[in-house]
Amino acid sequence: MNELLFIGFALFLLSLNLIAFRLGKAYVFALVAVYTVLMNIFVTKQFDLFGLAITGGNALYGALFLLTDLLSEHHGKKQALQAVGIGFAASALFVVSTQVLLAFTPNSADYTQDAMTTLFSVMPRILVGSMLAYAIAQTLDVWLYNRIRQWSGDKMLWLRNNGSTLISQLVDTFIFTVVGLTAFTWLPFEGIIPVELFWPVFVTTYVIKVLMALLDTPFMYLSYKVKR
Repeated sequence: MNELLFIGFALFLLSLNLIAFRLGKAYVFALVAVYTVLMNIFVTKQFDLFGLAITGGNALYGALFLLTDLLSEHHGKKQALQAVGIGFAASALFVVSTQVLLAFTPNSADYTQDAMTTLFSVMPRILVGSMLAYAIAQTLDVWLYNRIRQWSGDKMLWLRNNGSTLISQLVDTFIFTVVGLTAFTWLPFEGIIPVELFWPVFVTTYVIKVLMALLDTPFMYLSYKVKR
């Protein structure tokens, strides 16, 4: 059941990317901000997929990389980097807002404080790891995409799409698993997973991201069909 839900959700997100792309750049930028915020919430959910333990943000993150690749392909490096900046700002606003919200003293009618504390109290570490990984990996993705395009010209769309994404996703997964999840004693925040699970989580998360990268390739080609 998880597998069908994941694939269906991934296809929905990738299709939504094309709709936003068809509507215009502003919609793509808006979707980047929405995905970034949702991804930072969804990453706290853990479940099994194809026998692998993963976090809930993987489909959103894969879809996010497709958005920056679409911008790099059709609008250029500058616009793609602008989208990276928008996503980073959305993450920063989200972490500040959630911590301020938790700081309010609830009254007797409130029934959400415990749930919000459970969900958002781990957010500082997750968001620090996520924002650091996002900024580095997305910038690397845009740079690699444009370097590969300079080398290959307009040929081999599949190469620049997959090549840039797979390398940058590897960097992203490593940074986020170290900083955002694993209970290393040298980090200032409390960890979510024990140290012995670092490599299993890192490998399985990256495998799922590879599948997402391969799944989004047809959508890159379809972008030329839906482009205004």
